[in-house]
Amino acid sequence: MIEMTKRPAVFLDRDGTLIEEVNFLSEVEHLRVFDYTEHALQRLKDAGFLLIVVTNQSGIGRSLYTEADMHAIHDALQERTNSLIDGFYFCPHVPDAGCDCRKPGTGMFLRAETDHAIEIAASWMIGDKKIDIEAGKNAGVQTILVRTGYGAEHSESISGVADIVTDDLGEAAEIILARSAEIVL
Repeated sequence: MIEMTKRPAVFLDRDGTLIEEVNFLSEVEHLRVFDYTEHALQRLKDAGFLLIVVTNQSGIGRSLYTEADMHAIHDALQERTNSLIDGFYFCPHVPDAGCDCRKPGTGMFLRAETDHAIEIAASWMIGDKKIDIEAGKNAGVQTILVRTGYGAEHSESISGVADIVTDDLGEAAEIILARSAEIVL
């Protein structure tokens, strides 16, 4: 049996991190990708990181939109980012469902780790909410809170919880790349 070489990943929240926050985004025409998203993802990909989206999508569990609607948004996001994302993991459950996949749970991280041979200890989580940071901490990865989406209002309430707080995904990517270069040296 051939063992796959493990690689570090950057786990990414979707709404408010990669794209503009739209409450219960259900239609592709409302998808707005931040201007810097593709460039940031390309820089991380070029440095050898896997790019994994982990997203709570309770709108499915609330019957506000279908799983097919969500997949259409993910397909459009892939198209607009030059297919840089290696995997999409989502939790369709409502907050009180008691599942293991909903952030701050680690189910999505564990599935991605198995599917993609991820080196968790060298990985990162970038998100705009306290729940994203808690999920990253629970999964054992380094965390960055971005001030886009809900991040501006969450940054003060989780001061000291996130490893790093920065303005957006572009800055987060540069910090990860700088930290990775320090480790190699």
